[in-house]
Amino acid sequence: MDTRLQLLTNWVRQFPGFERCKAEPVSGDASFRRYFRVWQRVGQDDPRPFIVMDAPPEHENCGPFVAIARHWHRQGVAVPDIVQANLKQGFLLLEDFGDQLMLAQLNEDSADQLYRNALDELTLIARQTSPADYPLPAYDTTLLEREMALFPDWLLEQQLGMNLENSEKALLDTTFSMLRESALAQPEVTVHRDYHSRNLLVRPDETRPGVIDFQDAVTGPVTYDVVSLLKDCYIQWPEDRICEWLEVFRQSSYEAKLHRADRETFRQWFELMGMQRHLKAAGIFARLSIRDGKHSYLNDIPRTVQYLIVASSRQPALRHFHEWLSDRVMPLIEASIGPAPKQDQEHSRK
Repeated sequence: MDTRLQLLTNWVRQFPGFERCKAEPVSGDASFRRYFRVWQRVGQDDPRPFIVMDAPPEHENCGPFVAIARHWHRQGVAVPDIVQANLKQGFLLLEDFGDQLMLAQLNEDSADQLYRNALDELTLIARQTSPADYPLPAYDTTLLEREMALFPDWLLEQQLGMNLENSEKALLDTTFSMLRESALAQPEVTVHRDYHSRNLLVRPDETRPGVIDFQDAVTGPVTYDVVSLLKDCYIQWPEDRICEWLEVFRQSSYEAKLHRADRETFRQWFELMGMQRHLKAAGIFARLSIRDGKHSYLNDIPRTVQYLIVASSRQPALRHFHEWLSDRVMPLIEASIGPAPKQDQEHSRK
């Protein structure tokens, strides 16, 4: 018996219109959270859908989600309205944004408008202050280094079985140092921290995307979220389109007085920030498989490491890291997991 599902159902049924509702599974995610859809029936009106989040308190802290959601919602960011909350049990009743992930809606014809809408929303997020009741953590040296360490700890050593030599560890340390210093040198804004096509929902009759999975927001580098979106670990676009969309965001964030960088400086920040994020993501994908049994994330590792190879090829100071990734790491990934999807390899060359 799913005890938490029964507790969740009983909790929702105490509210008007939900007395006889049933919780229908919607999805889980990379954490311990689960989501269900329930329907509110009031009089003769058509039933209205809502989402219930199940976040077990021993694994997930709903406090940041609630604080950020309420603050951003008041400021006009398109996050779900919180209808009811029980932080002790880890249950939230939320506005329903539907099931249409941006990822599933992307194609050659739709991509430009969907990305421009997402970039507009991102500028609004970046401009936000911290909630009064929850100061956002800083994306500081400790956090940046802890994230990059996921790459050797989980992908290289545990997933690929590599026994790193001292020279390889030194190479990683040098690379991590360069990426860390670039990130810390950037102007700071509010960072969603996981702003990509699986956390944006295309809503009926709305141009603005619905924004979810924002509970890990921090104050950090201005290019972090735009990297997550444009160098998405789940889909890859041709270089010329990425550059076009990046310039759209650079200009809008410049006009919002979030930075004063010219095009070349912003692009360099973007490239190095992308490497930091993809080191983190590749390690997390391996950890999700090894620790949590979520093996489908392994399929995203080749694409993610391919981003690292391409980005490092543009940095003369990272030539040795690029060669090591290409000659030593990627062959092991291809042998154990598979190559990057063919269309991604083609896109990255265009």
